[in-house]
Amino acid sequence: MKYENLLEEAVENDIYVVENANFQSKAEGLINGDVIGINRKIRSTRKRSCVLAEELGHFHLNTGDILDQSSTSNRKQEYKARLWSYNKLIGLPGIISAYKAGCRNAHEVADHLDITEDFLQEALTCYRQKYGVCAKYDKYVIYFEPTIGVFELR
Repeated sequence: MKYENLLEEAVENDIYVVENANFQSKAEGLINGDVIGINRKIRSTRKRSCVLAEELGHFHLNTGDILDQSSTSNRKQEYKARLWSYNKLIGLPGIISAYKAGCRNAHEVADHLDITEDFLQEALTCYRQKYGVCAKYDKYVIYFEPTIGVFELR
């Protein structure tokens, strides 16, 4: 479902998605103006969702060519696009949803959210950088280390 929803978002923003792009680089996804390409080597719908979400983040937030990651400005733009994708596909509400569904480890959380475990781990690292060891959301405290954990406040 997530992948189809992201494709719909692309259409709503007049973005054309090339789902089986043949890249000369090892990139999983690239955006150029209003065209997003997803590497044809990516077969998993979950992985495609993660890649498409990040490229949509670039569309919404970034300007210009940021492929040169030796530039501090480009790295910041990359970080913002990734954070956008993490919040789009996971976010603190998503972690709480997984907790309420009985998920107790990263594999179960990723499965519940229909994302890859790698994407989840990258998001948790990003959230640790942003929030610290934990974050309070609504009536919950979400811990990002040593492992993901959610506690309901009473």
